[in-house]
Amino acid sequence: MLEWPGRGGEDRGLVDGPAGALEVDVSLPEDEPCGAAVICHPHPQYGGSLDNKVVFTLARAARESGLAAVRFNFRGVGKSEGVYDEGAGELDDARAVIEWAGAAAGGLVLAGFSFGAAIALRAAVGRDVRGLATVALPVRYFDALPRPDCPWLAVHGDADDVADCAEAVRRLGVLTPAPEIEVLAGAGHFFHGRLSDLRETVAPRFRQWAGA
Repeated sequence: MLEWPGRGGEDRGLVDGPAGALEVDVSLPEDEPCGAAVICHPHPQYGGSLDNKVVFTLARAARESGLAAVRFNFRGVGKSEGVYDEGAGELDDARAVIEWAGAAAGGLVLAGFSFGAAIALRAAVGRDVRGLATVALPVRYFDALPRPDCPWLAVHGDADDVADCAEAVRRLGVLTPAPEIEVLAGAGHFFHGRLSDLRETVAPRFRQWAGA
């Protein structure tokens, strides 16, 4: 099973999950990590995996901010065992990886892109985390949006044709307290050509949460 790498190291392997082994990639900063960021990938049935470019960008921002970056494949993706479970099992997968990462690194930050943002949001509810970053959160997945008790950054592109930006801003804005919302003008769902802008948007919050 996967062991935590040394400083500046990266390794990929398997950890125990609720439906079998889960494939996990861990990348550490050069200095002792100030916690870990667990990052959830987009929809498994539409090609989502831990190697998605947005997920990789979030991981890079986390590592550069002093956090261990933990990406993983949901059940049925890559080397992860099991089959797609319409979000319920995937939430259990995320919780298993969160427990594993928390035991190794202490303080936790959660992040996710698209479907993964919805999973990260649900996983943050009722859990002691330093911060939550959701990218292109599909608010249509929720009848009522939960509000976890942690700092929350929500990033959207206003040219997103998958997760409606205007609807997201409206529904997020009425939460108490509302999350911090950043809208990247002209950015589509996959942030093509805008990954550097995305990294620069999330990195300050990751640095803040790493020092919490």
